[in-house]
Amino acid sequence: MSAALRSAVRDVVDFPKPGIIFKDITPILADGKLFRESISLLCATAGGAKIDKVVGIDARGFIFAAAVADRLGAGFVPVRKKGKLPWKTRQTAYTLEYGESIVELHEDAVKPGESVLLVDDLLATGGTAAASVKLLDELGANIVAISVLIELEFLAGRARLAPHTVHSILIY
Repeated sequence: MSAALRSAVRDVVDFPKPGIIFKDITPILADGKLFRESISLLCATAGGAKIDKVVGIDARGFIFAAAVADRLGAGFVPVRKKGKLPWKTRQTAYTLEYGESIVELHEDAVKPGESVLLVDDLLATGGTAAASVKLLDELGANIVAISVLIELEFLAGRARLAPHTVHSILIY
């Protein structure tokens, strides 16, 4: 991992609310070389395993997951917030610091036994990722790994994802 990738992440104080330091990845997205590097590093987390589907978490996770899927020659599957998918879905609720939310996945998005790489931009408390894992488990997916660009280690989100393998490119 290059120092340039780490230094491109911008801290935005008090966003989206007071007391939060938001890790802004848009400078990485805006720089072709850094974006390409981030995708290469996320692809490497598959460890050479054959990946059938790359699952991206709404919304910034889509950016990375779609590019990783293309690079790996895999399909892309979105995990969306409730009410955003047009067909039959499975859904699960999860807790946020300020309430509850629901994510959904198309019922036919992943076939039993398919190898999946779950990708997101950021792992914080792990609520959204754990909800996504629950949906994938219900569909019978073989989750090869959960890979994120940034992990906020002090929030211990990784613990909620056990026993799955978690890869983080940048840890704060």
